[in-house]
Amino acid sequence: MKTFVFRNQTIEAFLGDDETTYSGYDDISMVPDDVDRYIWFYQVPVNPDSQQLAQEITSYRDKLGLVLDGVAASKPFIIFSLVNLFPLRLTGDEAAVEEAVADFNRYVVELSGTHAQVKWVDFSEFTSRYDADTLVNWKYFMMSQSLLNPKLRHDFQAWWQRQESEMALQRKKCLVLDLDNTLWGGVLGEDGIDGIQLGGEYPGKAYSYWQHALLQLSRSGVILAVCSKNNEADVLEAWEKNPHMVLRREHFSAMRINWQDKASNISDMATELNIGLDSMVFLDDNPAERELVKQLLPQVEVPDFPDKPYQLMPFFKQLVERYFRIYKVTQEDLDKTQQYRSNILRRAEQSRFVDFDQFLYSLDMQLDVIPADEHNLPRIAQMTQKTNQFNLTTRRYSEADVQQRLDQGWIIYCIRVSDRFGDSGITGTVFLRPVSDEAVHIDTLLLSCRILGKGIEDAFVKTVLNLLRLDGYRRLTAEYIPTAKNGQTAEFYDRLGMECVQQDEQGIKNYAMPISTVFEIKNCYNIRVL
Repeated sequence: MKTFVFRNQTIEAFLGDDETTYSGYDDISMVPDDVDRYIWFYQVPVNPDSQQLAQEITSYRDKLGLVLDGVAASKPFIIFSLVNLFPLRLTGDEAAVEEAVADFNRYVVELSGTHAQVKWVDFSEFTSRYDADTLVNWKYFMMSQSLLNPKLRHDFQAWWQRQESEMALQRKKCLVLDLDNTLWGGVLGEDGIDGIQLGGEYPGKAYSYWQHALLQLSRSGVILAVCSKNNEADVLEAWEKNPHMVLRREHFSAMRINWQDKASNISDMATELNIGLDSMVFLDDNPAERELVKQLLPQVEVPDFPDKPYQLMPFFKQLVERYFRIYKVTQEDLDKTQQYRSNILRRAEQSRFVDFDQFLYSLDMQLDVIPADEHNLPRIAQMTQKTNQFNLTTRRYSEADVQQRLDQGWIIYCIRVSDRFGDSGITGTVFLRPVSDEAVHIDTLLLSCRILGKGIEDAFVKTVLNLLRLDGYRRLTAEYIPTAKNGQTAEFYDRLGMECVQQDEQGIKNYAMPISTVFEIKNCYNIRVL
């Protein structure tokens, strides 16, 4: 990705030279348009005159505004917050520099709320890890104008990589938890419901804070699951009767409470939830259980669990930063726990039917086909970043990328799915690039694994094709690009009736089909075009 960096100091050692170019120091005279994104990396200069320094910091706001006015709204613009790496006060009541820094950072946060292309990065999250002597190496600064110590470049690059993953809305999907000495202190089977350590004084207080933190993680869209060697009846009773319990049965989307090995149980839950093992993180206080899962399920992340309960909150912070934080949470993220539990109910309901079509009719499914707009654009971008299994081309797009394609005249639809068990939210999208007045190409087609298995993918695509026909399009082309995870879609276009016109040695298939007649759709779906 070609990146242009606006900066007021040397920063090449941290952001690199590959496909990255830099402005002159404090120079905004050139705003290249042949790049994919922009980064604003200004930091507080060294100046013992606090009033003069505060004025200079204030000027950054105007400069940033001028630059933003000159760049395309479709290109990402990442702004690092200001940090005073060398705070210097000649008198105790000086606050002009601190106020100027705070004003600039508030302005950047406001920009991120009003400009879809703008994302801000809290640079203090990185710098707060180090003392002043470590942050600044004056020899490097005097020789190369690099105030941030170049010896920190490897730490910075690891941190920056995580920030980029967050902005791309990439994170693990599911946290699998043991119970005894993991979710609470003690062993339920030995200590009883009232004897486990939860609430009150330490160590119960630590587990109470821990459960509250996990509940908030769940509310941000991370699936919680239980994998515990225990008697299920005892656990259900503890969830119901222990007054200090924060996490209860309804907060978990899947459970395996039995005496089987945990690797097998985790594999079963991945199948039940229809997610990949590489989307899961497993927590257990027992090193032997952790090692078993590491050996048998290497795709699953298995961090070491803290030895002492007072370490649980710092451990939670590490979990969030390493696996679960994303830049923005969508409504679908917030509803995810209920959506996965609803899927389990649907599968249980399906087992009651011999005839699959009768089961589909019984669901009372509502499919809303919706054009992309400013409200659903973040969710559409998120799906391109996260969806792997039913994804015909696995192209990843940011919000700015999606907006750019809309501005170029692409046709983008998404689909919202609900039934009598609940609302699954926006769970699919298709990107169509007009090739001519009568021809259109499918660039991206994907659906969340949560809604697969009920023919929704066929109904969605056929509805879109019927809309294209009404708009005057008469020919459709598409491609399938194989990956390690999307094998289930290899024959989708064939089943749809498209002709494979070319296949190369990598397995990439090119398809074509006329759009000459109305596509028939099963009437078990209530379809609305909004």
